Amino acid sequence: MNPYLTTDRGILFHGDCLELLKSMKNNCIDTVFADPPFNIGKDYKNGYDDKSNQDVYLDWCSQWISECSRILKPGGSFFLYATPELNIKFGNILNKYLQFRHWIAMSMKGTFRRGNRLYPAHYSMLYYSKGEPKTFNNLRTPIPKCRHCGGEIPDYGGHRNKMNPDGVNLMDFWPDTSPNRHKKFKVREGVNELKSIIPQRAIQISTNENDIVFDPFGGGGSTYQTAQKLNRNWIGVELYDCHHIKKRMEDEFGLFLGREPNFALDDIFEAVSI
Repeated sequence: MNPYLTTDRGILFHGDCLELLKSMKNNCIDTVFADPPFNIGKDYKNGYDDKSNQDVYLDWCSQWISECSRILKPGGSFFLYATPELNIKFGNILNKYLQFRHWIAMSMKGTFRRGNRLYPAHYSMLYYSKGEPKTFNNLRTPIPKCRHCGGEIPDYGGHRNKMNPDGVNLMDFWPDTSPNRHKKFKVREGVNELKSIIPQRAIQISTNENDIVFDPFGGGGSTYQTAQKLNRNWIGVELYDCHHIKKRMEDEFGLFLGREPNFALDDIFEAVSI
């Protein structure tokens, strides 16, 4: 499989993620971030059939989850973003290979109640590691403030004077996210694209500069854009929308496109050439 584009920190392949994964060596990636198709009939406007037989879909997911677990370094991290219904099933697969750390709930706005169900208010992200994590960076978020008066919303038990000026510790509930970028920040018209804050936090929690991040479902390129910005190395693959990812990377990192990645490809792939 030939590279579609390269930067000084990354390499994107055009093709099937399973094909690429099978060419990758054991224990070579620091963090995997995956936002797979959910098999709910979404129109990606690229010819992809997002409504296959459920058993076939879950078997396919089992394969790429297994492969992604294999390529993780000891202590590496795996983040899997999906609906709660899917992540219950994905968790059963991940439990075979990795150690559970968190179910991260993320606010989902702009949806609606369906039938005799509760109003769905969150998406989820599974956080697993290959044994004890080799890297865990504690992140802080700004203290939420009232948009009308500017005052702090939580009272923190009357201990405001003891609060860290850098903010509060990141929790496993993220109220400041949504499952979709604003349309002015998209590169694919009419298609949902993950807000960059989601892969950004996953990468910041689990990696340091020059670590390697792998995302098997490129989509609009949010993970690669974020990794490049945070000085992490990255590897990606996308079957349909590579040209959209290229546009995103050209717009922000045009000077770095076409360069040879600064990490050793021989340490990751059985055989690859640029």
